[in-house]
Amino acid sequence: MRIAILGATSQIAKDLVLSFSEYQSDDLVLFGRRPEVLARWLEQVGLADCYEVNHYENIKNPQPFDALINFVGVGDPARAIEMGSSILDITAKFDDIALDYLQNHPDCRYLFLSSGAVYDSNFDVPADGNTPISIAINELQAHDWYASSKLRAESRHRALQEFSIVDIRVFNYFSHTQDMSARFLITDIARAIREKNLFSTSADKLVRDFLHPSDFAQLIFRILASPKTNCVIDCYSKAPVDKSTLLKALQEAFNLQYQIVAGGFGTNATGKKPLYYSLNRKASEFSYQPQYSSLDGVCKELDLYLRGAGKVTASDA
Repeated sequence: MRIAILGATSQIAKDLVLSFSEYQSDDLVLFGRRPEVLARWLEQVGLADCYEVNHYENIKNPQPFDALINFVGVGDPARAIEMGSSILDITAKFDDIALDYLQNHPDCRYLFLSSGAVYDSNFDVPADGNTPISIAINELQAHDWYASSKLRAESRHRALQEFSIVDIRVFNYFSHTQDMSARFLITDIARAIREKNLFSTSADKLVRDFLHPSDFAQLIFRILASPKTNCVIDCYSKAPVDKSTLLKALQEAFNLQYQIVAGGFGTNATGKKPLYYSLNRKASEFSYQPQYSSLDGVCKELDLYLRGAGKVTASDA
């Protein structure tokens, strides 16, 4: 299968490329605004002779693609807030590139990386197959732009039932390779462990479902191997984890020092989400079976991250 990866400089895309190189024999072409950056990365990971890199403007290649996977987006909540409403145009621009390609190559599959934020829910309960979308259209807030950009794209995709388009909603994802300076709960924790700082957090109830890179790759492989369809899938691990359990486990495994303080949520591009995960198991229809729970996946990736940073984990002591 010949596959175009759009937004290949994103870390989740790079993780997927590494999984392809290990488990699949597909022909990948990595697209980005700066192909030279992608070329350097491929050289660093020993894949310089394996995959082609190119600029978006060259996607109309004489050799057609069997699938497009669109990773273009924002991985840092703080950055998403800074971008504001411009994220609508950026998301639409690259979605247009993919949809224009489908118009000329209707047999091509299109996988779009969406987000659980599209529900625009307060997540007092987890999402499921019946969760409604509710946007305060007359009072849009800073955190609404990101969700609106994904909702707009998904709506367009459902209207194009003649094409094979699968929207993949990622809720939480954690890899030892990702940018640990980003403002997520888990990256804040990772920095605190690495720097041996006291981690401060609120007593707010919080449940997250961290997807492991290998489970994400499994899901992509399953979709590509399945009959063509037009639908949306919510990502999930073997089991979510609540903040209290996570903190205690990381204290035991990695000597995380933390304290509970008064206050609410920190930087969040998509609003407050106490129970930010989904119970929708449509992915199982593609034979997807996650191998890692949130806690197991986080511990595995944190261990790799800390070893790479030259730190010794508590389990080594």
